[in-house]
Amino acid sequence: MPHPLIIAIDGPSGSGKSTLGRLLARALNLLYIDTGSMYRAVALAVMQSKLDPTDKDAVVSLAERSDIDLVGEPDSLRVMLNGHDVTEQIRSEDVTDMSSIISTIPGVRRAMVARQREMGRRGAVLNGRDIGTVVFPEADVKFFLTASSDERARRRFREERGQNYAASIAQTLAEMTERDRRDSTRTDSPLKVADDAIVIDSTGLSIQEVFHEMMDLVQKAVR
Repeated sequence: MPHPLIIAIDGPSGSGKSTLGRLLARALNLLYIDTGSMYRAVALAVMQSKLDPTDKDAVVSLAERSDIDLVGEPDSLRVMLNGHDVTEQIRSEDVTDMSSIISTIPGVRRAMVARQREMGRRGAVLNGRDIGTVVFPEADVKFFLTASSDERARRRFREERGQNYAASIAQTLAEMTERDRRDSTRTDSPLKVADDAIVIDSTGLSIQEVFHEMMDLVQKAVR
């Protein structure tokens, strides 16, 4: 292709976006951009600054001022906030909840989308909730990953139980369902399937099975 390859991966929580995005980026030697981590970094900045998340002007101003960067290889991506590595901090339950709230603010999304476009134009695999619809509607290949709610909850529980032993799958499912609702009903850049996206339901499939299917589809698109 005459321009750098851009691959968009959208989908709800627990659909495998992060794992498959890293695998594709590594296989195709592309930059990997986990856009969700960028919103989490803004959420952490809001918490550290003790801002009221309902003060939208203050939150947007902070998002615009914050220096957020993603460094390293796909399998060892580090999230930097104002020069500090916050990769582990942004995975806490509190940051996850705050991220889901502040990511509905249009000004925050505009600030992050501008950075994502700047980074992605070099060629990248980007995952998130509005990549194929808003960030890169001209992406060469668009995927929308999904799975049953129960399976997504089990995956998320396995990821997070090391941080919160008191959590249960039922609690994880309830929290995930609420986040899906917020993401799908927000007025700015809601989670939805792009008209030209390839939808893959990974219920009952292994990561490798989905990865091989995605690689075949990317190679066909490139050809």
